[in-house]
Amino acid sequence: MMERWTALGNGIAKRMPYLVLVCLATGVLLPDVFSPFKGIVPVLFAFMTFQGALSNTFHQIIEVFRRPVQLLVILGIASVAMPVAASALAHLFFAHNMQIVCGIIIEYCMPVAVVSIMWVGMFAGNGALGLAAVLVSTVISPFTIPLTLQLLLGASVQIDVAGMMTQMIFMIALPALAGTALNDVTRGWGHKRLSPAINPACRLLLLLIITTNSTSMSPYVLHMTWERVAAMLFILLFTTSGFFWGLIAARVCGEPYRNLITMSFCCGLRNISSGTVIAVQFFPGEAVFPVMCGTIFQQVLASAFGNVLEKLTAKERQPESRRVEQAAEGFAKLGPTQEGDGRRA
Repeated sequence: MMERWTALGNGIAKRMPYLVLVCLATGVLLPDVFSPFKGIVPVLFAFMTFQGALSNTFHQIIEVFRRPVQLLVILGIASVAMPVAASALAHLFFAHNMQIVCGIIIEYCMPVAVVSIMWVGMFAGNGALGLAAVLVSTVISPFTIPLTLQLLLGASVQIDVAGMMTQMIFMIALPALAGTALNDVTRGWGHKRLSPAINPACRLLLLLIITTNSTSMSPYVLHMTWERVAAMLFILLFTTSGFFWGLIAARVCGEPYRNLITMSFCCGLRNISSGTVIAVQFFPGEAVFPVMCGTIFQQVLASAFGNVLEKLTAKERQPESRRVEQAAEGFAKLGPTQEGDGRRA
């Protein structure tokens, strides 16, 4: 029974690019069926964050903040470089439609997406670094988003700081703390046993989340204009570039595969839900469309990029994968007195 359950999860992972397209089409064509699930999406995200955190230890997370170079690079790209570049290109190509320009800038000044933790775990990235990037970018977003919009658009917006903090605590902080603590207390059992057992469920939930979120795109996709097609193409290309910004930065810094995959996903994936709320509240109308385009492309690109990157880095991952497996085996055998000296790599 367990073998079939695991095979289901692996089958979803292998077919993710195609399944994501099916989910997107289903959400757009059947919005009335799946939009009622929007209320439970935060709960599903919390469960996925818990599963992703089972691969972490508190020692690993502390090390990220003690040596924050990779974290600072991610934040610099996601919170500064990409919003500025998106603004310059949007003003160049869509100067005649400021609603589209506003939507594009909003899209790329959002914090790192919570779902990036899922993708980092799926492609064997550095879970601790990914979790830290999501946490920090979300914490600073009530300050960085208004500042970015003021500098790039001259628009003053007020962010619901309390709401964002509450969402972060529920969707990220508490489940991440629970998963990490469980893995620490059980000396690796959470990562070795529990995480693989619930991993297929998380992949099924991810498909439901993608389908549910895509229902918001239905009225725009079903009433398409050429200008919206151009905006979609821009979002597709610029979102794709985000993964490569992280990849190139990791290569320049000489990072191993685990950090490379994490930096790529964290630079490429944005919190679209927050962007949609801001677009609807402060920039009604067509400004919502570029933000929601991320729903169409982000998950497809994440799946395709991860699979391609795995093939391109197969040789360099072999020795590292073996080293991580050996370290994990050693971690699981540690006694209470040895725990502080033998953390997983």
